[in-house]
Parts: sequence; C-alpha cells; structure tokens
Amino acid sequence: MSARKLEQADDVGSIAKVDKSLSKAIMQARMAKKMTQKDLATAINEKPQVVGDYETGKAIPNPQIISKLERKLGTKLPRPGKSKVPPKAGAAAAGAKKTGPTRGGPPKRR
Repeated sequence: MSARKLEQADDVGSIAKVDKSLSKAIMQARMAKKMTQKDLATAINEKPQVVGDYETGKAIPNPQIISKLERKLGTKLPRPGKSKVPPKAGAAAAGAKKTGPTRGGPPKRR
C-alpha cells in the first residue's frame, strides 16, 4: 500500500488498551506488597513509566510484562482476551484412550 493511500485511509484501527480490571489488580497487588511503582518496575527490569501506564490503563497489553508482574506480585492477573471461566482440561481427556505409538515411527513388532 502506498503512503498516499495510508494517509487517505479513513478506517482507524482500535488499539487494545489495558483493561480496568487488570489495572486495578496490579495496583492492589502492588500496594499489598508495599511497593512503589519504581520498586516494582526495577524488580521486573522495566521502566517506572511502564508500570504507571499499566496502572492507568494507557499501556498496550504485553503478555511478557503481565507474566513478569504476576511472578513478582505473586498473584494471577486478569489477562486480556481470556475468558473468565477456564475450560476443564481433564473432562475431554478422561474418557478417551490414546492408541498407537506416542513418538512416531513404525509400530512395535510382536
């Protein structure tokens, strides 16, 4: 696409921002640990502005940063785009028996 077409384009894509529930959860967990934004940012090797942007809802969600925050704060944070109720993993696999070799290759001779 040419630069002229990009400039003339009317459709503006919406950029996902951090959800309010995530912002609130980060702030509450940080306060519970009695940490400042700067302390938390230093602990996860990010700039203090990044933590501030997540808490105000201005940041674009990054799963790696959210994972770092979860590990440091010791809590599970709400992820954007994930459903509230996790599917039951054991229910589907419990009734089905796996057949055949697990690693590929020809079947065993008997």
